Amino acid sequence: MEILEAIRFNEQGLVPAIVQDAENGQVLMMAWMNAEAVRRTLETGRATFWSRSRQQFWVKGETSGHTQEVKAVHLDCDGDTLLVQVVQKGAACHEGYRSCFFRTVQPDGSLSTNQERLVDPAQVYGRK
Repeated sequence: MEILEAIRFNEQGLVPAIVQDAENGQVLMMAWMNAEAVRRTLETGRATFWSRSRQQFWVKGETSGHTQEVKAVHLDCDGDTLLVQVVQKGAACHEGYRSCFFRTVQPDGSLSTNQERLVDPAQVYGRK
């Protein structure tokens, strides 16, 4: 695949993937991909990532049912970041929010929540 030759993977063989809602442009999450995750994503149309903590592949929604149907993948000008545009079903965040970017930093440095929680993560993932 030409894309795998163009990506500048880091020392761990990974590239950051910014996931964006293809319908409204909202940034949903960031995750890591290695070459195999990129290949699987392109071949299946399902967002597939590499878990650094578990050292294994994970397909978004495999556990929760909150899936990401890939509509397009873009490579940035430096070749070191992917933009994955998806149709999101349910919450993208493991904390139960539509987007992982559910907190806004206020001018005084405090945080406020800018979204409603869609699901209880304890019920979906068995954790808080």
